[in-house]
Amino acid sequence: MAKPAAKPRRTAERILEVTLELFNRHGEPNVSTTLISAELSISPGNLYYHYPAKDELINALVERYERALAEILPAAESVRHVEDAWLWLHMLFELVWDYRFLYRDLNDLLSKNRKLETRFQAVMRAKERAMHQLLEGLSRGGAIGLGGPESASVASTMVVVLTYWLSYEYVRDPRHALEPEFAAAALGRGAYHALALLIAHLDAASREHLQSLAAAYIAK
Repeated sequence: MAKPAAKPRRTAERILEVTLELFNRHGEPNVSTTLISAELSISPGNLYYHYPAKDELINALVERYERALAEILPAAESVRHVEDAWLWLHMLFELVWDYRFLYRDLNDLLSKNRKLETRFQAVMRAKERAMHQLLEGLSRGGAIGLGGPESASVASTMVVVLTYWLSYEYVRDPRHALEPEFAAAALGRGAYHALALLIAHLDAASREHLQSLAAAYIAK
């Protein structure tokens, strides 16, 4: 018996998927609604019916990003060891990669989109809270001894690394940094450097384990 034909994806969702791919590939400032329509083989009127302005596309993609982030951040509470932290940070960096246009063009986007500015400030606060939970979990697990104002400073700096790591990679190697084949190494370096902020506070075994986890990436 033949399987029933799969239902076509809703046009609005398909528009978002293609827009995200184009934004990630070319950078948001370099992608027009005309290009998006052409890539989708739809009329500009059809695109505008679903998303009347380019900012509407950006805000819809940010909503998707926020939902994905909300699924990852709570896992910080269960971190107890360096390997837990390494995996959790990799998940965050992979999400940054999936929405890299946001981080690649962040300052420009914020300057043009007041709604995005407000929402991204909330995203940063949520990340800082999660970093605090990460540090508290590592402390409960005996991997680090860190607390008070120093802990708050480290948590904020880890968020800075997470937020601007791809920008650093791009400046370091503009021709290759944002190409998919180089993503794994770039994300690994980012996760390592975020955790490297804890090296002075880690116990000897955790420090050694972190170095072994990162060895494949920091050599590149």
